[in-house]
Amino acid sequence: MTANSKEPSRTKRADAVRNAQVVLGAAAAVFVESGVDAPIRQIASRAGVGIATIYRHYPTRQDLIVAVYRHQVEACAVAAPELLASSPSPFAALHSWVGLFVEFLTTKHGLASAMSSDDGEFGALHAYFLDRLVPACAQILNAGIAAGELRSDIPAALLLRAVGNLCVTSRLDQGDETQTMVDVFLDGLTVNPPKSL
Repeated sequence: MTANSKEPSRTKRADAVRNAQVVLGAAAAVFVESGVDAPIRQIASRAGVGIATIYRHYPTRQDLIVAVYRHQVEACAVAAPELLASSPSPFAALHSWVGLFVEFLTTKHGLASAMSSDDGEFGALHAYFLDRLVPACAQILNAGIAAGELRSDIPAALLLRAVGNLCVTSRLDQGDETQTMVDVFLDGLTVNPPKSL
């Protein structure tokens, strides 16, 4: 078999991966606007694909919800080292990263109730969430501790839980109330109050 004869297969696989990513992005946006029970045709329209394409990648709504959740957790996890490398300080990186985490928590209309079902796959998502996000958060915290910016007595898992608790009533926000309170909380983690981000 020649290299050229393999090319259509590679192109098909690349197209399939791109389609899956487009569908996940569209589904995430639709879930924010309309909740996880939004019609599949609405997601297909947003993605610019046929309904059959969505069902080919995600045979059930549960499969799609799980994939969106994992995709967004992964995006939040991989952002940690990127923000550490590009931010002026570890505290600035932490502030930006927690902002992504807050956005993730506060825009999941209906996702929490969907995941509270007894279904095994939804149950496994919590472990996945912790496995990916606790180390990501710890990486930034440890950099801040090493730089003398952040307290060393607040573990990453506790920080995530505290921020999560601040986000519980975010649907009742007037303006950016949740983010404001998260900012106050983050300021309390600093050894010296930050002069600027």
